[in-house]
Amino acid sequence: MGFYNKFILPKAIHWACSQKPSMLQRAKIVPLAKGNVLEIGVGSGLNLSFYGKEVKCLIAIDPSEDLWKKNILDTTALPFDFNFIKAIAEAIPLADNTIDTVVMTYVMCTIPNLNTAFLEIKRVLKPSGRLLFCEHGKAPEKGIQKYQNIANPFWKRIGGGCNLNRNIPTLIKENGFTIKKLETMYLPGWKPASYNYWGIAEIS
Repeated sequence: MGFYNKFILPKAIHWACSQKPSMLQRAKIVPLAKGNVLEIGVGSGLNLSFYGKEVKCLIAIDPSEDLWKKNILDTTALPFDFNFIKAIAEAIPLADNTIDTVVMTYVMCTIPNLNTAFLEIKRVLKPSGRLLFCEHGKAPEKGIQKYQNIANPFWKRIGGGCNLNRNIPTLIKENGFTIKKLETMYLPGWKPASYNYWGIAEIS
C-alpha cells in the first residue's frame, strides 16, 4: 500500500473533502474559532480560508506531509500567524493550557486512538477553551447502520483508516467534554458516508 498511500490516497482525500457539501459544512463551524487555534488534521488546508479575524494564531497538525502539499493557499498571506507541524493527535507537540480553540473537521473518523487524542486535546486546551467539530459518522437509522458496519472494513482500508460508523457525540462526551451545541443532517451522496454532526463542546 506504500505507493497508494503516498500518491493516490492524498489526491483522493483532497478531492473527496473539497466537494461543495462538505465545504459548506466547514463554513458553518470554522469561522467560530478565536484566539490561539489548533487545527487537528489540517489535511490539504481546506479550512484555512474560513478562519476569521478573531484568530490570533493557528497551529495546524497532520501526520501526512503528502496531503499537506496539496494545499494551494498562500499561508504567508493569512491575517494571523500560521505554523504547520507534522504530528499526530495522540501526541500534540504543544504546552499545556495554551490553546483557546481546537478545530476538528472530518478527522475523528481516522484517528487510531481517539481516547488518547482527547486526553491530549484536554491537556493543550485552556480551561475556558472550546472544541469545534464537524464530522461524519454513525447514522440514526438501523438500516443505514447495517450498511455502515458491513462496508467499514473495506472503506477503512481504502480510505486511509476512515471509519464510517463512529458515534461522534458519544465519543466526545465519553472523553470528558460537554456538548454545548449539536446539529445533524445527511449531506447529498451515499448515505452510509454522509451523516454529519457539527457543533461546539467544552471540557466537562
